Amino acid sequence: MSGPVLSVEDFSVDYLVDPVVHAVRNVSFTLARGEVLGLAGESGCGKSTLAYGMVRLLKPPAAVTSGRVVAGDVDWGRLGPEQLRAARWDRISMVFQGAMNSLNPVIPIREQLEDVFVTHRPRMSRRDRRDRCGELLERVGVDRARLRSYPHELSGGMRQRVMIAMAMALEPQVMIMDEPTTALDVVVQRDILREISRLRDELGFAVLFITHDLPLLLEISDRIAVMKDGSIVELAAATRLFQDPRHPYTRQLLESFPSLTGDRGSFLRAAS
Repeated sequence: MSGPVLSVEDFSVDYLVDPVVHAVRNVSFTLARGEVLGLAGESGCGKSTLAYGMVRLLKPPAAVTSGRVVAGDVDWGRLGPEQLRAARWDRISMVFQGAMNSLNPVIPIREQLEDVFVTHRPRMSRRDRRDRCGELLERVGVDRARLRSYPHELSGGMRQRVMIAMAMALEPQVMIMDEPTTALDVVVQRDILREISRLRDELGFAVLFITHDLPLLLEISDRIAVMKDGSIVELAAATRLFQDPRHPYTRQLLESFPSLTGDRGSFLRAAS
């Protein structure tokens, strides 16, 4: 059996202010090829800080204070600036929180997608780049004719799909998705989640899916890690975590979502 595609070991991040804020505390987990690991927790618990720290995108006063991140056989903490630039989006890519607003509003979609290949695949011909960009859009369910569009000409769901296409352009082993369905209506959200599951099955990449929406994670994840105050307080298979939550905070999260059927009791009581 092959080893994990991602290993996070005793990873900590502090904000070096007065007093120091311990945003991420000794977090450890692994991610297997093709696995979806959900990361749940309330706003401010450290989920996004963990994600940014893993790919070394944190800015001062945030600083990684301990631990390491290993993607395949590459220790990200040991990479120099040029090595890191080459590894990002090649081994680990990321769909950022608020990704719908991450596209440059004055540049067509084609140029923004092509920039990934210009940077990381400089020997690729212009024709091959354009063909590949069209394939990527079609793979996420967007007509390749939209390559000529500007971001404001796309719906929110289309812009999110473009960001997912950009993240998978170099066929990374791991994709980190930070609240990828935030601000989307429930119908579009469902379509996006179906696309993510289909692409994961088709291409075999692993996903770290970050959200505060625990019921959503119960539906799409193989395993779920629950984060509170910068620490992972419970990590288990999604089915086990739903049926038998061990940590009081996990139970609180489950009980915070009402059932759509039955009486007005808690989500957990109605489901049991």
